Amino acid sequence: MSRIGRLPIPVPAGVNVSIDSDSVCVSGPKGKLNLNYVKDMIVELADGFVTVKRPSDAKKHKSLHGLTRTLIANMIEGVTKGFAKELDVNGVGYRVSKQGDKLIMVLGYSHQVIIPAIDGINIDVPNQNKIIVSGIDKQEVGQVAAEIRRKRLPEPYKGKGIKYSNEVIRRKAGKAGKGKK
Repeated sequence: MSRIGRLPIPVPAGVNVSIDSDSVCVSGPKGKLNLNYVKDMIVELADGFVTVKRPSDAKKHKSLHGLTRTLIANMIEGVTKGFAKELDVNGVGYRVSKQGDKLIMVLGYSHQVIIPAIDGINIDVPNQNKIIVSGIDKQEVGQVAAEIRRKRLPEPYKGKGIKYSNEVIRRKAGKAGKGKK
């Protein structure tokens, strides 16, 4: 039995879960999410808990068991608390700002990098060196944060670029650290 898959998912107050033959709809205070899962999985709602069961011990069913449970748990957490990713912008002259609903980034290029607003995703700029991407869909929040980070990846010599707040950049010594022969 999958250790993750067999755990029941508690449904908090204020969250409505509806299960069809191949889809789960979760609505809560922050919004509404849908998931189409593989029809082989057995998803049930009873006594305020959602449980996921697999029909057999086939390799396909074993791999889908924990995945389906985790996706439903993330949906429930998303509509209650939401998800957020913090990005730090490091570098001389690098800065970010928000004009209307667009994210404007100055990243050392000859032009500004502009990212338009995305439905369901909120991008906040508390100061000129920090970006907070938040929303109810964990996958979408991570994807948008990764696309923003990809505009200027952090480099290992000076640490310039866009990085996640909890990311550690392994630094290299460069020319001066090579040693004399």
